[in-house]
Amino acid sequence: MIAEIIAVGSEMLTPFRQDTNSLYLTAALNDLGVQVAYKTIVGDSLAHLTSAAAIAISRADIVIFSGGLGPTEDDLTREAAAAAIGVELHPDNGILAALYKRFAARQMVMPPNNAKQADVLDGALALDNKNGSAPGQYLDTVVDGHRKIVILLPGPPNELKPLFDEQVRPRLAASLPIRHLAKRMLRMALIPESHVDARTAPIYKQYPDVETTILAHSGEIQLHFLCAKPTLSEAQARVDELTGKIEAEMEDAIFSSHGESLEEVVLLHLGMRHLTLATAESCTGGLLAQRLTAIPGSSRYFLGGAVVYSDALKTAFADVPAELISTHGPVSPEVAHSLAEGIRARTGASLGVSITGIAGPTPGSPGPDANKPIGLVYIGLADGHETQVKEFRLPGDRDRIRLWASQQALELVRRHLL
Repeated sequence: MIAEIIAVGSEMLTPFRQDTNSLYLTAALNDLGVQVAYKTIVGDSLAHLTSAAAIAISRADIVIFSGGLGPTEDDLTREAAAAAIGVELHPDNGILAALYKRFAARQMVMPPNNAKQADVLDGALALDNKNGSAPGQYLDTVVDGHRKIVILLPGPPNELKPLFDEQVRPRLAASLPIRHLAKRMLRMALIPESHVDARTAPIYKQYPDVETTILAHSGEIQLHFLCAKPTLSEAQARVDELTGKIEAEMEDAIFSSHGESLEEVVLLHLGMRHLTLATAESCTGGLLAQRLTAIPGSSRYFLGGAVVYSDALKTAFADVPAELISTHGPVSPEVAHSLAEGIRARTGASLGVSITGIAGPTPGSPGPDANKPIGLVYIGLADGHETQVKEFRLPGDRDRIRLWASQQALELVRRHLL
């Protein structure tokens, strides 16, 4: 069984509103063993909405509409769904009476246009909305010889969620074939997406019953796996078999096999080895420290850090000799080396990490850094025995360079701990 979710409303086609209902509905459907194959956002146009509804009904077993069930002229979900399925709408007297009662309780006269909220698809079951005036609808029917379940839900999340949980979820659970979905995610840092696919495609193509998706995201590659089977154990076994083979192929390039972030993994390795970490950051402005401290319990292994943006603070906080900075420039392997050693010594940490670079939007400042390009970053790592410095040329704008620099630093620490 596959599903399509149609979010209705022109406001979601602007930069100011997002469709969050589909995220909730996708999770709920996955719990029922239903895979969401399509998501569509349609504005308040009867022609566009009818077309989208017809396409959805032709290709999905379950179609869920969210929004467009209000009383105004641009609330057109009922009309579009009826036209796409080929059924009529009829007024439900019980809903109509409840609407009149709702307005009377507020000592208000119900406007005539509210009556359209009582229009129900022929054959559909009206779903009581305890938190709003727009009832939902549930239609289990046959279209062109195929079973289709069409569900109309109100748009406000505080109405949609309880209505789905209380009235839709139980009906779907009782009427759908028993299916369970197993999921898994592998994460790799700073490897080109094409390289990952070239090495893993010969493996995952042997498992056509497991849906594999490769995503590039913020300096990492994510491999997502999804499998549906009659039992969860069957689905999980199939996913685990595939991921086991990919783990064997990619080896230590994989930093997480159960969804953990890179900073979580670094802290885990520090804890396993009873080590601590401190940072001295220039161009990233404390981003590396922020990522680490966002993890609960990080204070056991992350001692702290210094944002050494100015040359003076590089000397004051991490004991970098002023003449070293004036000779080589603040963005140099020599300064990165000294920063890492200095912050480690000043804090008493097991490891010291430094980041210095040119994030833009302009090249290096006058002096030794004057001709150094945007994206040049040096990362140092000192452990008390040796100090290594890596040079990176990071593409992109200021935000991307800063993020990728922090990602490179975390990956450098992870591989050192391995």
